[in-house]
Amino acid sequence: MRMTMTEPNWIAAAEAVRQAQTILVVTHIKPDGDAIGTLLGLAVALREMGKTVDAAVDGGPQEFLKFLAGSETIIDDLDRGQWDVMISVDASDEERTGKAGAYGRAHSPLVINLDHHPTNTLFGSIHLIQAQAASAAEVVVEWLEQMRHPLSAPVATALLTGVITDTIGFRTSSVTPRTLEIAQRLMQAGAPLHEIVGRTLATKPYGHIDLWKRVFPTVQLADGIISAIVTPDDIKAAGLTESTDGGLVGILISVEEVAVAVVFKVQSDGTVELSLRSKPAFDVSGMALALGGGGHKQASGATVSGTIDAVREQVMPMLRSVVQQGRAALAS
Repeated sequence: MRMTMTEPNWIAAAEAVRQAQTILVVTHIKPDGDAIGTLLGLAVALREMGKTVDAAVDGGPQEFLKFLAGSETIIDDLDRGQWDVMISVDASDEERTGKAGAYGRAHSPLVINLDHHPTNTLFGSIHLIQAQAASAAEVVVEWLEQMRHPLSAPVATALLTGVITDTIGFRTSSVTPRTLEIAQRLMQAGAPLHEIVGRTLATKPYGHIDLWKRVFPTVQLADGIISAIVTPDDIKAAGLTESTDGGLVGILISVEEVAVAVVFKVQSDGTVELSLRSKPAFDVSGMALALGGGGHKQASGATVSGTIDAVREQVMPMLRSVVQQGRAALAS
């Protein structure tokens, strides 16, 4: 069940920050470019305001995002501290913030929830949620405008990284004229668009290609749904240390005959992580939410307990329903 969104409470959030001296910023586990860009953009801006700020996410940032200023300050295993305010960014629910979020909530009297996912559960004390925004980074830009805090080059670079990665270079259906306006402002503040695109979208380690080579034999296409399976053995054989599909789901959704793409990533703890993508008119966020996950209409995910066979048996009928509903909408 989706929660009813309200207008962002900019005034209450700004006042909470004004009164706070110590602030914790956290984001979701297995962070992508928007998560880390938003985390660092906001953390650096708050430090510029004179606040004492800790930024944390379980496991830290991915290697390709460590070019961002302040990435070395991210705490990857939060187990100490006390803060006046905790700010959760780019996380649709409390569980997605992992151990860092759980520890922060237990040691902060007030939680600000900043996000752009329509599946957000509205946790926390103050909400800064804009479901129409293409990235959480956009919400931070809006908030900094509300607080009349100027954009420095390090902050702008981190936030434009969030915008670029979550829109795949302005190619998703969530991009609006406001998205492009914000990107322009960030570039004017010193964010290097060409470098960000080169580091985040146009570069990939060979290990990801090696992983794809091992996974491609599992690819199946039927009824507009394309799927693949990634196992821990595949990841280990490719020399990778993190649970990833290497961006494979983004390749699969580009296939002309496909409406929905799913990658099943088998975990060592008896669960299967789903990465879901869809073409416009096909909404995968609802089924992701039903499975305990969430995300965007065209990009969502969830983690489901069970064997790969059991999870596929549960998920594939749901995906077929998504395709049928999307085709019906297109035909009407």
